[in-house]
Amino acid sequence: MAKGLILAIDAMGGDAAPEVTVAGAELFLAARPDASVRLHGDETQLKPLLSKSSDRIEIVHTDLYVTSDMKPSQALRRGKGSSMWNAIHDVKDGAAHASVSAGNTGALMAISMLVLRKMDGVHRPAMTAAWPTLRGRSVVLDVGANLEADAAQLVTFAIMGEAYARAILGIEKPTIGILNIGSEEMKGHDEIREAHEWLRNSGLDLAYHGFIEGDDISSGTVDVIVTDGFTGNVALKTGEGVARMLGMRVREALTGGILSKIGALLAMAGLKHLREQMNPSNVNGGVLLGLGGVSVKSHGGTDSRGFARACELAADLAASHFRDEVAANLEKIRQKGMAAE
Repeated sequence: MAKGLILAIDAMGGDAAPEVTVAGAELFLAARPDASVRLHGDETQLKPLLSKSSDRIEIVHTDLYVTSDMKPSQALRRGKGSSMWNAIHDVKDGAAHASVSAGNTGALMAISMLVLRKMDGVHRPAMTAAWPTLRGRSVVLDVGANLEADAAQLVTFAIMGEAYARAILGIEKPTIGILNIGSEEMKGHDEIREAHEWLRNSGLDLAYHGFIEGDDISSGTVDVIVTDGFTGNVALKTGEGVARMLGMRVREALTGGILSKIGALLAMAGLKHLREQMNPSNVNGGVLLGLGGVSVKSHGGTDSRGFARACELAADLAASHFRDEVAANLEKIRQKGMAAE
């Protein structure tokens, strides 16, 4: 296989795998001549899907895969040797710089934590999501890995999210906010208020904004939104639902009559731009931050373009220094007695 950045791909994970994962991998390689991929899965299914042979694509055969209905505990017991397990193990073994899977989210988190382990100072990894805003994109974490988070964990999320936003969004000094039910300092439960005090007085070189509310997320008030996984996941799914509803309502309004259709034709360029902005494929890919390696979760129902975007995200993150930045700041808060236990 050619030298350069290498991704390990769980080719059997996802609603439309392996067709979408193979096509997405090829789209990724077309845009990244410096990269190569290791496709983990059933060779008899994968090989016919390749549009052409390439020395930048290696198929690593296994006929085992993690099903969508498999519980995390089952995946840990029965997933060894599966396409998901082997892709993640590539990162641990140094055969790849990052792994990508569109498979079972719970299984991916469990196997990633077992194989890659946690970084020193990280009590629980956090799942990120990129959120479209009026200013561009923001990073939200956690969006489902942890239902609850204490103050120390929220501080850790802030440190990881800040380094991640710098690496992926290219923002030199990302601003950070804690999601709360109000911007006043007396609002919220004890853990949120304690994390707020820690970040405000930490002495770390962080651009901490303070509390933000739900409507600040889409406004782009800050670059990094910190919350627990329960709240973050509810907010994420609510946002996705509203976006789908708006898309349907706009389509209905523009096809409701002859005048509406004429107006739609006249506004075609603007509508295409709007559709591009709302296309979930453009922001596909969540990352488990806080692990000893890069593990990216693609949406299970994504198309090939979206899967390619998740691969791009994994490649960009693997090429960055974000883990070194996280480790340095975690050590600083450990010395101040703020680290999660």
